[in-house]
Amino acid sequence: MSSVVPWFTAVMLCVSTLPLTGLAQPYELRDGDRVLLLGGTFIEREGQFGYIETAVTAAYPDRKIIFRNLGWSGDTVWAESRGIFDQPAAGYQRMIEMVKEQKPTVIVFAYGQNESFAGEAGRAAFVQQFERLCDDVQPTGARLAFMTPHLFEKATPPLPDASRNNDNLRLYADAIRKLADRRDGAVIDLTKALENVGGRTENGVHLSSLGYRAAGEAIVRDMGRSPAGLTSQQEAALRAKIVSKNTWFFHRWRPQNVTYLFLFRKHEQGNNAVEIPQFDPLIEADEKEIQRLKQDRR
Repeated sequence: MSSVVPWFTAVMLCVSTLPLTGLAQPYELRDGDRVLLLGGTFIEREGQFGYIETAVTAAYPDRKIIFRNLGWSGDTVWAESRGIFDQPAAGYQRMIEMVKEQKPTVIVFAYGQNESFAGEAGRAAFVQQFERLCDDVQPTGARLAFMTPHLFEKATPPLPDASRNNDNLRLYADAIRKLADRRDGAVIDLTKALENVGGRTENGVHLSSLGYRAAGEAIVRDMGRSPAGLTSQQEAALRAKIVSKNTWFFHRWRPQNVTYLFLFRKHEQGNNAVEIPQFDPLIEADEKEIQRLKQDRR
């Protein structure tokens, strides 16, 4: 049985049951790890903000760790947003295939916020589908980590008060912790870590820059890593390159004209699909620069 342990760490490893604080020997991300981020709006927007990836990247200057962001706004464990013009089941299958193509060694799930609006009545179905998702990515052999959703905030009127759903959200966060325990996965507990961070959202729902930065700092602390040691200018340069890499990768796996390139209108412009792999050298160039920037401690 596992407990709430530092975020990507101790995943799929035999460890004794330890509390989050006072963990004497936390496990680390490994050199060569490929970390896949999978979830809804929170994950997609992290690709644009880059604070979490920057914080974790800077905490490992001596290791090459690659991140790939497959977030899709509004998504759930059923992949309801990914169907495009198909049924959700087709979008779900495409998602599973994409996960396998990325050959991850670590998969970080971030679900539960959207699903929590179904309340107690929808929790069992959520857990059942989440279990299926874990089973379907199992062939990758990746270690699993489970991120709990951050709490809603009371927004400034006329925006509605999303915080009224926090009791339901806590129920789903608890279900995720129990699922992680059954799967011997790590827990990234943002529900608790960001609870007292005021101004963490832009509108009561979506994290602000402050919220993403606080999330990155909390994650690195819980990993037991030392502060990055970068100046503000160095950190900004690293984050800019990470966001650039994420942008290239976004266009690589989710091109705006996907219907014409790969789906039911590919008979019109499908010949242009040969251009999609041309994003790969751009991504690789940014990866090399990220590696250089995170090691620059002058």
